[in-house]
Amino acid sequence: MRPRIPRSLIPVGIAALLIGLAVPAQAQAQGQEQGQGRRATGHTLPADTRFYVEPDRDAARQSVTDLLHGDFAGATTMAKLASWPGAHWFSDGTPAEVEEQTRTLVRRAARTGTVPVLVAYDIPGRDCSQYSSGGAQSDADYQAWIAALARGVGRDKAVVVLEPDGLANLPRDCSPTTDPTGTLTAGRIADLRYAVDALEKQPNTTVYLDAGNSHWQSVGTMTQRLMQAGADRAQGFSLNVSNFFATDLSDRYGTWVSDCLWYATKGPEAARGHAEACAGQYFSPAAPNDGRPGNAVDVDDPATWHWTDLWFQQNVGTPPAGERTHFVVDTSRNGQGSWTPPAGKYTGDPQIWCNPPGRGIGDRPTAGTGTALADAYLWIKTVGQSDGQCNRNIPGGTIDPEYGIVDPAAGAWWPEQAATLVRNARPALTFNSGY
Repeated sequence: MRPRIPRSLIPVGIAALLIGLAVPAQAQAQGQEQGQGRRATGHTLPADTRFYVEPDRDAARQSVTDLLHGDFAGATTMAKLASWPGAHWFSDGTPAEVEEQTRTLVRRAARTGTVPVLVAYDIPGRDCSQYSSGGAQSDADYQAWIAALARGVGRDKAVVVLEPDGLANLPRDCSPTTDPTGTLTAGRIADLRYAVDALEKQPNTTVYLDAGNSHWQSVGTMTQRLMQAGADRAQGFSLNVSNFFATDLSDRYGTWVSDCLWYATKGPEAARGHAEACAGQYFSPAAPNDGRPGNAVDVDDPATWHWTDLWFQQNVGTPPAGERTHFVVDTSRNGQGSWTPPAGKYTGDPQIWCNPPGRGIGDRPTAGTGTALADAYLWIKTVGQSDGQCNRNIPGGTIDPEYGIVDPAAGAWWPEQAATLVRNARPALTFNSGY
């Protein structure tokens, strides 16, 4: 244990550095005008958008803690992390509470000329009642909650990522007995449609309906669900939230989903309503496009996805730019890509999504992605928060064998993991100088 250092002895220069670096974007950002539409909603995200950096974040507090314990290297590492914008998650509370909290946050951001990223995460039956279980008690409760969040945003600018995993993991996907009549799934779709409309009614809110990741639902399945949930009335969809898949995989998958959306809604008459016809990341001409792993394409290697590209070239072509749906990608932890456990180490599901070792931060938050349909790369998952108490599906196990401990609960701050993510960042993490 490093000795504690009295506050009076903290070097003035370092203290000033840490205080100042926690909020550089606010001090340096200039207000941005709403740009020309990339999408028919009119709620655009200009390429020069600057995102809000909350000063009171886990990494900022950890930086001060490290400094007070004499760990200057650790304090600097956490100060770097705290200097970059991340999303603020709203996952509980009464309608009155969430309205007030949202209003406070968006007004603070507005005073700095930056745009906050909000995550709405309170859908009933969240996460199939697993690690991140919770959510509103009923559809009516959820709709009252989301309406309050929308009122809290009001006329201020905000990006809203709507219900991570909510579409990729519908109630009917949880287990054969979770939703035998389909009532819960129908309620989920109705809740998401309500949320899209409530949020998009606000004049400066840009909404992205979550669409899972490139390793989950097939392109056709995800497209069909987005259509049902009202993606045509949102700015677009979000990908890779709280996951680790490389940005190029998400960009490629997102482009296919966007083109499939166009094909099934505005394409040839015979294609209308038939998203299931679209090729995807599990497709090859040697096997049916059944949306399941095991076909002749390597879902983790975009170099093998040329058959899907060819299908879209032949059947979709290049849709009109103004009619294509856009997306955002969570790059908070994907700098090293996904984790592949050593062969034979685990006999069951190794939970590659859950606190995988050796990962790193990916692309910095920016609305200037250089990718045609990617509106932004964002740090949506809070860097350094645990995914849950993983046991790699070892029967009766509580210890995570990758770390030799019981992992912190989902959403809990884990400073050692935060430090690892910074250490393995690609590109290397620097202080945010206003980007």
